[in-house]
Amino acid sequence: MASHNELGTLGEELALDFLQRNGYAILETNWTFQKAEIDIIAQKENVLAIVEVKTRSSIEFGLPQDFVKPKKIQLLVKAVNEYVISRDLDVEVRFDIIAINKEANDFHIEHIEEAFYYF
Repeated sequence: MASHNELGTLGEELALDFLQRNGYAILETNWTFQKAEIDIIAQKENVLAIVEVKTRSSIEFGLPQDFVKPKKIQLLVKAVNEYVISRDLDVEVRFDIIAINKEANDFHIEHIEEAFYYF
């Protein structure tokens, strides 16, 4: 039985692989600013995708995208603004979730683009 952390690490590796196969360049992993930690910052053309990876071994407790709370979103938004400004990037920012559900010996990966709006 994989621990929660092992599952999370594996989830991030699967997510990175998934993004790269879909044409994203990975800019950062586990990037931290103040209290916010961003799992993956990736770029495809002029879109900066801020990716939260959610790995679940069961969906009984609801969908992975239900686990991102408004307070966390506010922290992420602040962190991303800092990231974009400090690097002088001219990009459109999008918040995505990569939901990974473990099913028996397989993983189901779902990429939810524009998972939440923050305006």
